[in-house]
Amino acid sequence: MSTVTITAQDINKLRQATGAGMLDCRKALTETNGDFEAAIDWLRKQGQKVAAKRSDREAKEGVVIAQTTADNKTGIVVCVSCETDFVSKNEDFVAFKKHC
Repeated sequence: MSTVTITAQDINKLRQATGAGMLDCRKALTETNGDFEAAIDWLRKQGQKVAAKRSDREAKEGVVIAQTTADNKTGIVVCVSCETDFVSKNEDFVAFKKHC
């Protein structure tokens, strides 16, 4: 059985592509013998498991976004929730709400 060398560059590339933590990326690459696409799928499946475990938790933090069209004839209100204020202040979360 051959072993695949996983470099810090490989881990960083996967991390940049997925936003997952370094240790999770390393484990995903190790579990998939360095296969980048399989590692992404592995991380997705792990994320689904984590989400299922957290499904009973309340998401009490987040943001409410209200917008109208330029003619003020149509409007929309969106509530984006998360579990912690740490997440609601995350750079990606803040950028998301600015683009809505």
